[in-house]
Amino acid sequence: MIDPTKLMRGVFLALTMMTAAPLIGAGGPLFGVAGAQAESRGALVSAVLFEGNRGFPDSELLAMVDVAERGTVSEGGLAADAESIRLAYVAKGYTNVTVSVRQEATESGRVRVTFVIDEKERAGIAAINFTGNNAINSGALKGVITTHETHLLSWLFRDDSYSEEKLAHDRELIRIYYGNRGYPDAVVTSAVAEYDAARNGYFINFTVSEGEKYEIGSVGVETSIPGLNTAALTGTIRTHQGDRYSLADLEKTQADMAFEATSQGYAFADVRPRLVRDPGSNTFQLTYLVDEGPRVYVERVNITGNNKTRDFVIRRELGFSEGDPFNRSVVQRAKLAIEDLGFFDRVEVGMEPGSAADKVIININVTEGSTGDYGATAGFSSQDGILGEVSITERNFLGRGQYVRAALGASGNGTSFDFSFTEPRFLGLKISSGFDFYHRISNETSSNYYGSTATGGQVRFGLPVTRDLTSSVFVGVETKSFVDSEDGLGAAPDSSFVMNGDIRNKFWVGYGLTYNGLDDLKHPTEGLYASLTQQYIGWDYNYIKTEAKARYFIPLMEDSGMVGSVRGQAGIINSLTGSVSSLEAFHHGPSLVRGFQARQFGPRLDTGEMLGTTMYAAASAEIEFPIPVLPESFGLTGAIWADAGWIDGNAAVPLGRTVGPGSVDNPFKSSVGASLIWDSPFGPLRGDFGYVISKSTDDKTQIFQLTIQNLL
Repeated sequence: MIDPTKLMRGVFLALTMMTAAPLIGAGGPLFGVAGAQAESRGALVSAVLFEGNRGFPDSELLAMVDVAERGTVSEGGLAADAESIRLAYVAKGYTNVTVSVRQEATESGRVRVTFVIDEKERAGIAAINFTGNNAINSGALKGVITTHETHLLSWLFRDDSYSEEKLAHDRELIRIYYGNRGYPDAVVTSAVAEYDAARNGYFINFTVSEGEKYEIGSVGVETSIPGLNTAALTGTIRTHQGDRYSLADLEKTQADMAFEATSQGYAFADVRPRLVRDPGSNTFQLTYLVDEGPRVYVERVNITGNNKTRDFVIRRELGFSEGDPFNRSVVQRAKLAIEDLGFFDRVEVGMEPGSAADKVIININVTEGSTGDYGATAGFSSQDGILGEVSITERNFLGRGQYVRAALGASGNGTSFDFSFTEPRFLGLKISSGFDFYHRISNETSSNYYGSTATGGQVRFGLPVTRDLTSSVFVGVETKSFVDSEDGLGAAPDSSFVMNGDIRNKFWVGYGLTYNGLDDLKHPTEGLYASLTQQYIGWDYNYIKTEAKARYFIPLMEDSGMVGSVRGQAGIINSLTGSVSSLEAFHHGPSLVRGFQARQFGPRLDTGEMLGTTMYAAASAEIEFPIPVLPESFGLTGAIWADAGWIDGNAAVPLGRTVGPGSVDNPFKSSVGASLIWDSPFGPLRGDFGYVISKSTDDKTQIFQLTIQNLL
């Protein structure tokens, strides 16, 4: 494939070589000489320098020019180098950039070359408009494409630059988005960018032809391969009668069905969907044809574009290697697996004939994206005061596909440090492994009756069970020391559960199951996400803790951007000897029912100290929607919600103490509210405004809280 930048550079070099003398003699804007006039033709280069560059560091600019490699100066070569720099700046949004070259003779007789760059202001995206999009609103389409309008943080993230390549990619993204939502004939007929010098920005307009919306009619499987178990193949089908047409579901079914046929021993099985269109009912009669494909073998797999990611990280997702049977559907499945890694902005897979008729070469080209994130969040709660966290996350550590995260948090109640490491392929197997370490200090305050210092960690392993279900096992240990100030030195009365200097140790071992049936893990609009964890806690304790959580998403007013969800959660602690200590009981707050302070509803002693419970159950309903008056580029959405919860089973009451009647006069809690959600570059943040409807007399409420949005 011809690189257009290199082609333009070559043409420019040729033209400049033919016209170099007139340009220099005329004193044009490209060249000027400071100090003694240097003999530029054939002169040796002593140094290559850059001035005025803020958009690119010197190291990147040096890689764009050839003067250092040539070692000698020629006017045509310098002009081509200057043009290379200019084109790179234009691609980054600096439309009005100018690049000139200054040559200075040194005492040694060599020439010092300086590229002087006048960047001017970077051009942004003033507006993105869509026409012809009657079924899907413009806000939804803006969220699909890679071109973004200029916003408040564009100066930092530089995500509002224009390029023809991005525009062409966006056209395909829009087509795929429509194709996954029932519009198989949708196409972007034009994508036009107009530069406005007064605004120093581009106005971009996409014209869409949607076509008709289609659903799936009958679905069947046919095969010409004797002995193939078609009943097992039907379990891979994601396209069911009555579903809207989805290109993604069609491709995933095709890949999964071919994989199932391969696992039955038919390595050359080829799956092709046959769609019979019925314009009268706007449905497709769908049949998956499973036939014996040609006996072709993989000769070689070439991987390019992975400057950071190691080859083996990509190859282990393929499911095949050199010498294996070639199966087009399995190759498509491998492409999806590479995309699911989340390391690449683009994955392209192509095939070419091998050295023989029965051999094929597979070429995989990837465009690496950013895998490192840094976060800084801050907020305020009536419980913890000012709070914040600084974190660093790398999802592709050293290009090996490993996950590393370190976070430092602080609040009015204490500090914390957390570190996590995950190896996704332990010993090369489809088993993840990792460990977590933490050190957390909690201060004694007016609401915390005791302080503590906890240090612990755990080791975990994960294993996929089915396509959507994963399991995990984990084992951990923790030691915690307590501080309970006496004689009024502390900020709260003496605790009834610990004494100053007490140390409690525990270890745990357990398992977890996670089901992920979401269409998108970051921005889900449809599907179920659920988890179940159960663990035994021992050493100074002896009990079993079980928790289950689930959330179901469904689009409301299809393609309007409105998403509804219902969530349920429940937990129970079963003591194997005696009762459950308050130190290990459930302490409830806004994670169960919003509108309450953290750890501030439920039974408490007559001293006011929270007791905790051994059982809980809760449900909530939420509708998230785009905010019409705000640009999509702000990343802001709204939500309305209702929560309800029930608690029971008090923890052990210390001798000589009683439970305050005002804390248990209503075990049922409920609230309603509204939220503002910001899909910030640092993570999804949400501010919840809650109004409590049902509570106990002594429960403590709060109108507003700021949190990081979670699925469960």
